Amino acid sequence: MGLLSLGTPLDWPDVPQYADKVRKNGIQQFLNQFHKLKARTRDQLLWGDEVEYCVIQFHDNEAKLSLEAYQTLDLLQQRQDTESSSWHVEFGRYMLEGTPNIPYGHTIKDFLSVEDNMRARRSLAASLLPPDQALMTLTHFPRLGAGQWSVPYQVPSPLHGYSQSLFLNDNVIGLHPRFRTLAQNIRKRRGSKVAINVPIFRDTNTPWPFREPIPDYCTELFKNHGIHAKTLDEYCDQAKPNHIYMDAMAFGMGSSCLQVTFQACTIEQARLLYDQLACLTPVMLALSASSPIYRGYLADVDCRWNVIAGSVDDRTPQELGKEPLKTDRFVMHKSRYDSISRFLSTGPNYSGGCSGLRSGDLQGTEYFKPEYNDIPFSHDPEIYDILVSGGVDDLLAKHYAHLFIRDPLVVYKELVDQDNENSMDHFENLQSTNWQTMRFKPPPLNSQIGWRVEFRSMDLQLSDHENAAFAIFIVLLARTIIKYDLNFYQPLSQVDLNMQRAQQRDAVHGQKFWFRTVVHPKQDEGSSFDLQEFQELSVNEIMNGTQHNLGVVQLVDRYLDETEMEEVTRLKLKRYTNLVRQKASGKRQTGAVFMRQFVLSHPDYKQDSVVSPKINHDLCKRILDLHYDDLLQ
Repeated sequence: MGLLSLGTPLDWPDVPQYADKVRKNGIQQFLNQFHKLKARTRDQLLWGDEVEYCVIQFHDNEAKLSLEAYQTLDLLQQRQDTESSSWHVEFGRYMLEGTPNIPYGHTIKDFLSVEDNMRARRSLAASLLPPDQALMTLTHFPRLGAGQWSVPYQVPSPLHGYSQSLFLNDNVIGLHPRFRTLAQNIRKRRGSKVAINVPIFRDTNTPWPFREPIPDYCTELFKNHGIHAKTLDEYCDQAKPNHIYMDAMAFGMGSSCLQVTFQACTIEQARLLYDQLACLTPVMLALSASSPIYRGYLADVDCRWNVIAGSVDDRTPQELGKEPLKTDRFVMHKSRYDSISRFLSTGPNYSGGCSGLRSGDLQGTEYFKPEYNDIPFSHDPEIYDILVSGGVDDLLAKHYAHLFIRDPLVVYKELVDQDNENSMDHFENLQSTNWQTMRFKPPPLNSQIGWRVEFRSMDLQLSDHENAAFAIFIVLLARTIIKYDLNFYQPLSQVDLNMQRAQQRDAVHGQKFWFRTVVHPKQDEGSSFDLQEFQELSVNEIMNGTQHNLGVVQLVDRYLDETEMEEVTRLKLKRYTNLVRQKASGKRQTGAVFMRQFVLSHPDYKQDSVVSPKINHDLCKRILDLHYDDLLQ
């Protein structure tokens, strides 16, 4: 999870004095690396995935998160030099992040190793767990923060600590000092706890209006402090009736996702893929939806995205536009975790100062139009001027001037002063705490790694087979975009609207998404901006096509058909694209639909939106069976 430097993190009151220094030195570090490597070309399309697992303990018809997963992480890291996987610490103490030990290769056949690698990862980690525990790929544990949800369990401490949550003790947070500092400094910077409100699914016996009582343990605690609230909305004005209220960073950053990072051949190609794939992030979020339950209640949404956005939203009332700007610098229109706010296209007049730039390197950039960047957007003009005077073009300068309106959240005492020629820590401090649907990633220092793009919107799937299918599909799609010079550009206002629609209950069937009607290049396409180029389409129409246009899956299959490979390889890869096709058509359920239907049909369910410990136990066991079913297939 981002930059994990070692040192002594400063408490929030000591951070603002260094904020400007971190920003300006971070930009200088970027400029140094940019000028060293902007002309780098012909990198291979290497790539990798990140899967965030959770460790579940089963006992007495209950499934609980194990807060001792770090012990398994220690064992995994001791062995990773001899294994095909690499393991990393994550925000939740119950989480393990696994990646391939080396990137997947650039050949078509390398795709066939992805699922085997994911299965080997799970098998290795599972072999190191106690017999009553299991490794699971859940986007969000259904009863996180509900009752005694963890092993071991500690009563929350809402009046002190890092998070001050009503539902979670700070022992849920991972052991690296960055994580607790993030939780505390976000709360202190914004001046209040984070507030996440997810609409509850209203069933026939759901109390309405839904006003959740305060947790049982709070009764005596609040009484001793002169607090007389009986419901959450009485205690906290940020808790909304008819919603599931969450109040800590762990509810978001304790969720899991599937991320895919791939290396482009050039910086120009990376910027092109950043833009084109950004338009697909909402559709892939809807297809991958796997998180319909929060704090033991069925929600009326299917995805994690807004939960995480709320969990790290450090904006003050001034930055939210609720108060006039006096002590803060900018109105910020989005959380640090959100969809992108600017396209990065090099544009038709781009020169970039790159030596050896060929016309083919700019293929596809002519499709960008300034009108597509049509949403409210704040950027630091001083940072922008530094970048432009340093030789960075307008759109890339505005991209980083936008990211760098934020304050650093974690500053280490020992790392305040850095050698900007030999460090990227200040840059990564802010780059890694802007969690957007896409991330544009410069090459690391002293590395053979090139310019990269990270696809970040997808929920985690319930089985290795489905996770492999989604990861492979994204990289095949990137190659399809490049080969056929596809154009998915649309106004970012439409992308943002699509992101909200993608999270709605059963969005694959119930929502329409703005999308470009023709994605193939047209010889007679002019430079005018025409909203008739875009229509509201179902996910099935976007992915599987209409009477008049090929769908995205069909285009990827065409790429497979026209690329030289063994027929057995083509057939194996089409198993993965067919899975995405079936998700879009409804033939194969999303994880969220599967989980919701399991709860609704469970004999213990009382039509009251409550996912009891027994239902949660049976659901987790059934999801494990899904994984084993895929093994048999």
